Amino acid sequence: MSKKRKINPFMKLLKGIHKVIDKILITPLSRIIYRINKIFKKNAGVFDGLLNKPHSLLVISLVLAVLAFLVVDSRAINIVENESEILSSQPVNVIFNEEKYVVEGIPETVDIILMGRKSDLYLAKQLGEHKVVLDLSDYKTGEYTVKMKYNHSIKSVKYELVPSTVTVKIREKVSSVRTLSYDLLNQDKLDSKLNVSEVNLKESEVYVKGSSETLARVANIKALVNVADLGLTEAGTIDVDSIPLVAYDASGKLVDNVEIVPSTASASIKVDSYYTDLPVKVVPVGDLATGYAISSAIPSIKSVRVYGDQAAINSLTSITAEIDVEGLNANKKYNVTLTKPSGVRHMSENTTTVEVTLGNEATKEIAEIPVEFVHLNQDYVANAVFLEDTAITVILKGAENVINNINSKSVKAQLDLSGYTAGTHDVPITVIGDDLTVTYTAKVKTIQVKIMHK
Repeated sequence: MSKKRKINPFMKLLKGIHKVIDKILITPLSRIIYRINKIFKKNAGVFDGLLNKPHSLLVISLVLAVLAFLVVDSRAINIVENESEILSSQPVNVIFNEEKYVVEGIPETVDIILMGRKSDLYLAKQLGEHKVVLDLSDYKTGEYTVKMKYNHSIKSVKYELVPSTVTVKIREKVSSVRTLSYDLLNQDKLDSKLNVSEVNLKESEVYVKGSSETLARVANIKALVNVADLGLTEAGTIDVDSIPLVAYDASGKLVDNVEIVPSTASASIKVDSYYTDLPVKVVPVGDLATGYAISSAIPSIKSVRVYGDQAAINSLTSITAEIDVEGLNANKKYNVTLTKPSGVRHMSENTTTVEVTLGNEATKEIAEIPVEFVHLNQDYVANAVFLEDTAITVILKGAENVINNINSKSVKAQLDLSGYTAGTHDVPITVIGDDLTVTYTAKVKTIQVKIMHK
């Protein structure tokens, strides 16, 4: 019973559709056909006589052909309507003596506007090569306005190029030899523990060809070594081919319209994984509350392994952990992000905690700290005017347990003579020490120095 209930509504719908079609379409058509049939039966002899005449079929065919032509020619059929199509960004093929000349002013692409009947446009797009040609084979050096041509296979299709003409400069091609260097690209994509330490190009010089005006702009020829494409995963030496070459001007901009021979270079690339372990040094920033000093500042991490350029790493003595102690008057625990020095690519640790303990401020004096002259121009020599100024006394301020462990070996008094010339000058003293929780002050503020030519 359930199946019948499901089918009955569907059957009712089909019967309803049948009644509508029968009423609107089938019944009227049946009546028309019936009437036409009656007419033909009454006049069968007339039609048979007409069709049996020798030229009647030719006349009927001609009439039907003329009617068909008029319908098509009146553009009543959509396929023959005139339309237009735009072919964008079509490349320009230039014909000229590439060994002898350089051409400037050629557009990379042009737009082609095709106009014609829809059927012809369809064939033109399918069959045509869409080749835009700028033929300069008969031109010598100079400046010319030249019309471009479009090779199309369907002659009934009209076309227009945008632009249709170009102004070009044809110059004599010259060449020169240039030294080849390299640039490393995407070093940030390299494993942070690895470092490209050496690139040995197998070609030291290349030929650069172009117009004399263009070559005068070329300042550097670079091989662009893309580190991201090398797939480096470990230290070692790899050989790389097909490194692209480019030309730059003095401001670092690319110079176009030059030919570099060869167009690519090969290189042997050395990858290392240089590292060293550096101590973490706590650096207080700001002034403590009056009467207080840092008794201890202990980082949770004592040392950090750093990776990077060997020369840069060898110049480092520590990794800095800065803490803000401005107005501090009680013990405190700091969470610190370690400062990554220039030249370091990777650090084994990036954060640390620093436990700061305060104590009462105390003072201490250290005598006979020798005075050093630094950053003096190599054309000069310098001496203290007074003998007693060759060594000074330094006042230390800090927690008592800290300053009691400081001696003269960890304190330096310096005179910065950069920019000074011959003559006698009063130069301010700078005092530095290894422990940055301590304040270092010279008892005398300046020292009189005599500078002379060598």
